[in-house]
This record gives sequence, C-alpha cells and structure tokens, in this order.
Amino acid sequence: MRKLVRWVLGLGAVMGLAMVLVGATRPLDEAQAAPQGFRPASVTEEKGLIVVPLSGDDTAEMLSVIDPAARVMSVYRIDRTTGKITLCSVRSIEWDLKMSEFNGESPLPLEIRAMLDPR
Repeated sequence: MRKLVRWVLGLGAVMGLAMVLVGATRPLDEAQAAPQGFRPASVTEEKGLIVVPLSGDDTAEMLSVIDPAARVMSVYRIDRTTGKITLCSVRSIEWDLKMSEFNGESPLPLEIRAMLDPR
C-alpha cells in the first residue's frame, strides 16, 4: 500500500511539473484555460518545450525536458516519497545533431551513399 501511495505521489509530481512547464511556455490567457488533453510527450507550441517521461525505478520517476529552439535537453529525477525534484543533467544537443553518424553499424550513411552515387 505504501508503495502505491509513493507511486501516485511521484506520478503526481511528474504530471505537475510537466503541466507547469507547459503552462510556462504559453501566453497567459492560454495557460489559464483548461488543457485540451495532456499527452505524456507533448509539444507545447512551435517553439515550446517537449516533456517526455522516462523510465524510473522504485524510488523515483524521471522526466526529460527538451527545448527545440535552444537545442538543449535536461533530465530531472522526482523522488517518489518526498516529491523532491533534482536536476540530473543538461546538455546542448546542437553539435550532436550536426553529426552524420555516431556509434552506428555498417552500412553507415556514407557507405550507402557511395553505393548509390554513380561516379
């Protein structure tokens, strides 16, 4: 029973943080209106935040927040017992997205291109 209560509290904290982040990126009048259906991974606006719940464990929920405009992502840990939110990591993904391959297996994109590109 205690585990269920902690799980519900943790889930509530995740949903609350997600709703706060979604509301913070909208104009004031839109943020005050009732949401039209919350999806676990949601894009708030064209230049808004993307909130993605991640796999957690028995003690915590995890949540990723992605800012496509700034090309930055962050990961938060929400303690199931206390509701404490801890920033675990922040990373700019701008340079990651400029790579054509990383940690891939053959055929790599350049290999495929070489096979298809007549010379």
